[in-house]
Amino acid sequence: MKPGKKRIAVLFHERMSDARLPAYIVGHLARYWREDGHEVVNLFGTKSHVPADLIIVHVDLSVVPEEYLDFAARYPVVLNGRLRDIRKSVVSTNLVGIHDSWKGPVIVKSDLNYGGEPERALKQSWVEKHPRVWRAARRAATWLSGREDLPEFKEYLVFDSVNVVPSRLFERNDVVVERFLPERENNLFHLRMCQVLGDRRICTRIASPEPVFKAGMSVSSEAVEPHPEVETWRKRFNLDYGKFDYLVHDGRAVLIDVNKTTGASSHVADAPLQAMRRRLAEGLYSYFA
Repeated sequence: MKPGKKRIAVLFHERMSDARLPAYIVGHLARYWREDGHEVVNLFGTKSHVPADLIIVHVDLSVVPEEYLDFAARYPVVLNGRLRDIRKSVVSTNLVGIHDSWKGPVIVKSDLNYGGEPERALKQSWVEKHPRVWRAARRAATWLSGREDLPEFKEYLVFDSVNVVPSRLFERNDVVVERFLPERENNLFHLRMCQVLGDRRICTRIASPEPVFKAGMSVSSEAVEPHPEVETWRKRFNLDYGKFDYLVHDGRAVLIDVNKTTGASSHVADAPLQAMRRRLAEGLYSYFA
């Protein structure tokens, strides 16, 4: 049942812009909320409080600054108001250390969500506005440390065992090493993506001949029932809106990623995609029941 007219606020980072909203699914879901007669207000930063019936915390950083969560807590209904940190080092249960006894393959990846791309985008925005301050800060950091900053880690690397992982990767605090537990079937690697909003769960399984891949690289896509573990993860991480990437290895659900600011994708045909988004959008109404 659709509720009477409500005002829905979406809270973004202060350096986010309207031009970037189409890159996120929430921007497309807002279209359906507006079609249903609701008002959607985008808030950039925490300086201005606009009354609303519900607010979605949509700060695209792996660690949400406390000021955003404190700001959102002033609203009667808050989505993702208790989810602050989605770094791999926090959400993964398959981390491997340099002296670990794990004998199987491992994968090395950035600790930050989406390879740290959101953080780089916001940093670049700040650097462009404050170039002199940034240059001075870099000079000071280099002088104090005696070296340039380590290059940002953006890759996904698979190794046959812990023993062949370069030791320098274990020394970095922006990198994690995990057990590599693929889901394989018919000579393809599979990944499951389950989108969550309120009482809605939309789960898709995609496949690729490559062991590490994104949705745009998939060769097939099918709707599947979400694994029961999805609900356990949702409660554990307090995810009201977002997406879990996971796979099923030897019958066990393996969590790969938690995403609270899901990007918009076009890996399925337009009509099914729109129907899927419409169904997901209506999950918001469970908070107004």
